[in-house]
Amino acid sequence: MLEKTPFILVVDDEESMRDSCSKILKKDGFLADTAKDGYTGLEKIEKNKPDLVLIDLKMPGISGMEVLEKIKEIDPNIIPVVITGYSTVESAVEAMKRGAYDFLPKPFSPEELRIIIRRGLERRKLILEKKSLQKEKKLIEENFITMVSHQLRSPLVAIQQYFEVILAGMVGEVQEKPKEMILRSRSRLEGLLNLINDWLDVARLDSGQIVDNIEPLSLKKVIKKIIEDMRPLTQDDNISLELGSCSENDLVQGDKETLEQVFSNLITNAIRYNKPKGRVIITIKENKDFISAEVKDTGIGITKEQLPFIFDQFYRVKRGEDHKIKGTGLGLSIAKKIVDAHGGSIKASSELGKGSRFTVLLPKA
Repeated sequence: MLEKTPFILVVDDEESMRDSCSKILKKDGFLADTAKDGYTGLEKIEKNKPDLVLIDLKMPGISGMEVLEKIKEIDPNIIPVVITGYSTVESAVEAMKRGAYDFLPKPFSPEELRIIIRRGLERRKLILEKKSLQKEKKLIEENFITMVSHQLRSPLVAIQQYFEVILAGMVGEVQEKPKEMILRSRSRLEGLLNLINDWLDVARLDSGQIVDNIEPLSLKKVIKKIIEDMRPLTQDDNISLELGSCSENDLVQGDKETLEQVFSNLITNAIRYNKPKGRVIITIKENKDFISAEVKDTGIGITKEQLPFIFDQFYRVKRGEDHKIKGTGLGLSIAKKIVDAHGGSIKASSELGKGSRFTVLLPKA
């Protein structure tokens, strides 16, 4: 496929400047057009979408600065270069702050014009290539998510269901040794499905599919439900799980499903990394424009060396060789992405051997 010949527009109220620039550009093989003022220039930019525009800052009527602002609205991929006199270099710097790629001080030589045109067009090429790669990457990710969901996850769920049927004795009695092998296989399969589900969550979060139904929510109600769901996890080690003090105003602006995921991850970790007969306390406070929810435990804690990495994907806090904690290392990463998408924040503090504290700030309803 042949590359399109770059099209360059010169917007300047000086006829001699327009003509000389146009001749140089055409001689170098570019498509070139001119406009005698800002109004005409904007009409041609809107109609023809040039690759690069040379704009004189000092023009009667619509100024070059106004033209520069409008170009961003018309097509942000157009490369604007401003032309200015030596006495107005400060204006050129201001123009660059507003989105101009570069500036040409008058008078300039044909070679100076060629250099800045080449640089500007190279810049545009890189911008368009980057956007094309981002679009392609997004398409690949979407296709991969679909493939993992349907071609990988679905068969594993089917296998899991067959295991349940066999273990329930629906196809006949299962001997002890085969039953033990099936139970081990089922456990491994559950771990793999958890990893796939967590990865799919991360992929959807990265693609922006995070919060679908933002509405006013009672954070207390959300956390109460999770506490009741988590009770069975506390029984083996006799851990106390309780909702402590709550402010009268606990309404946040959030998505119920994803916020449940956040606090499920935090409370599950607080239980798993706790000590026998330990405590997990959740409190809710009003904090200016935010509602603060704190999940505090009396568990093993996190070392200072590990603390900066706990929200990284696949990172798992080490508990010791004699304690195996199940998990994918994605829970805290997912929680942070969800909280960030809500316009909130999450932070952690911990003291080794004495417990950890996770604080979530969410915008008030």
